[in-house]
Amino acid sequence: MACAEPRVPVSRMEGQRSRMRDVSATVRRMEGTGPEAMRQAMADYVHALHQAYLDATATLPPAERARLPLVAAGDITVIAAGARMLHIIGTVESLPSPRPPEVEVRDCIDDIAWSLRFFDPVVAPGLGLIVEDDSPAHDDVRRVLGVRTVVYHLAIPPGGSLTAHHAQHAGTGLGHAHAAAARDFEAMRAYAHDREPLIDELQAASQAGLARAQVLIAQALIPGIPDLVLNPPTDSVQVRRHVLEHLRRGS
Repeated sequence: MACAEPRVPVSRMEGQRSRMRDVSATVRRMEGTGPEAMRQAMADYVHALHQAYLDATATLPPAERARLPLVAAGDITVIAAGARMLHIIGTVESLPSPRPPEVEVRDCIDDIAWSLRFFDPVVAPGLGLIVEDDSPAHDDVRRVLGVRTVVYHLAIPPGGSLTAHHAQHAGTGLGHAHAAAARDFEAMRAYAHDREPLIDELQAASQAGLARAQVLIAQALIPGIPDLVLNPPTDSVQVRRHVLEHLRRGS
């Protein structure tokens, strides 16, 4: 898919002032100049994030690059959601068409296109009830929004900023993480022999952010595999590394 669309706002937040609470220093400064400037700051951040992702994965073989989650999806939804922290969620799921006071901005780069949507406690009241005193409440935010399949989920704490440097760092890290995961799953298939369907399920659960499902699938793939727990679930990267190591050893 070629990118030919400019950034176009398709809905306006008429008469509504965004009420994201304690999101970032940059966003708070933008509030004084109106919601349009604040949305523009977020649009620029997401654009820089995706550009850094593409730059970080540009040297991969073409077919491997095409399988990366952001590239393979082609068109994703990016949600900017304000609780106490500012959450930026990329998902392959589509949202209903925006209704006032909701806002959507379209953008694209090369093989990635996206719709940027904005949610705060005015648009989604449940966001105002989320407690984030010590750490980001990723699951709670996704639950309020009804999002199940996540390509990425970033959380910017109060005092953070929507700078190009931060976006570049986040996008580069995301690109490297996705490339590493893709290589690990391909290596698993080389060792798995007749267990490829379980590898496919493990990869799908990883891409969907289903932490407990990954542990259960790993245990089905390698019965008795140690060091994996359900509550709280073992980190997905650790699950992947344990599975690959055991497959390499012939488990």
